[in-house]
Amino acid sequence: MTAMLYVRSVVPDPADRQAFDQWYGGNHSPQGLRLFNFRRYWRGWSHLDPSVHYAYYELDNAAHYDAIVETPEFAAMVADFTATWNGKVTRERDVITVSDSFQPTTAT
Repeated sequence: MTAMLYVRSVVPDPADRQAFDQWYGGNHSPQGLRLFNFRRYWRGWSHLDPSVHYAYYELDNAAHYDAIVETPEFAAMVADFTATWNGKVTRERDVITVSDSFQPTTAT
């Protein structure tokens, strides 16, 4: 079954948000997309809490994630995130196995 890797980052200082957005979109996520063969990817900032950034990566299945986290490339990306943001940004990851999805059709 399809799975989604969910990454929630909290950037509490408004002065850091633009730099985080540029770094994540211009460096971090493109690197992950090149390395880990995600199907699709979305990211954005919360409307309800502007300090929260979400990224979603579509995977073939949960085993895809399990294989990714065992690689030295994944460890290097985690280390780069930690070093770049030096405690200014917290993050959490989760993997969601998709049990249902719906795509409405347009009547013609």
